[in-house]
Amino acid sequence: MDFPYTMEKLSDTLSICVTPDHKFGTDAFLLADFSGARHRDKVVDLGTGCGIIPLIIYKKFFPNIIYGLDIQVKAIQQFKHTVSFCQLENKIIPLEGDLKDVKGMLPFDAFDIVTCNPPYKIANTGILSERDSRQIARHEILCTIFDVCRTASKLLKTGGKLCLCQRPERLADVITAMRENHIEPKRLRMVAKDEKTAPWLFLIEGKKGSKPYMDIEPTLTVMDGEDFTKEMLQIYGNLPPEE
Repeated sequence: MDFPYTMEKLSDTLSICVTPDHKFGTDAFLLADFSGARHRDKVVDLGTGCGIIPLIIYKKFFPNIIYGLDIQVKAIQQFKHTVSFCQLENKIIPLEGDLKDVKGMLPFDAFDIVTCNPPYKIANTGILSERDSRQIARHEILCTIFDVCRTASKLLKTGGKLCLCQRPERLADVITAMRENHIEPKRLRMVAKDEKTAPWLFLIEGKKGSKPYMDIEPTLTVMDGEDFTKEMLQIYGNLPPEE
């Protein structure tokens, strides 16, 4: 690659290529864990950026195959470098393209799980970053939550899951977009810094073609005083899962 990058270690066998334009945060670990992928699953991550969500899903769940799609050339170059570096060519497939038009790139009615960490802010709101890559990641400039749900509905099998994270103020928008695209919200979990603060994120799972009924799970707290909670450490991979 013809730009500076670093390889950040995720485990003894996995590292990911990151740059100031395309890196990752806590929400990627939360969403990947929330997806609960199975060994036989076919998974696609929309707006994958550097490919962090596919890497974490592979590390935790070893699904059948994972695709990661992004419109930004540099992001996919980074992602491809990661896949080559980790020798995962037969397990993780980076794709460059627009999630609003995936016909011919990805098969319809074929996936068990679609994940997406979408832009959190509506276009023309909030403070824009000087970096175009950050604007695209944070604001609905190139796609909206409706676009994500419409494409997910095309890609998912009946009964397949769409897993998203978003800011709490966008909850109504997400539920509306899911239902307008025949995806029924089934599971919702709020994420808060600690027990005393309001949620800053939510995780939601919708199923294609399912009947109405949604489980509200206990709030996930990230911090216990100055330390991460035990559950958060497990999500980061620093503790073994509960028996």
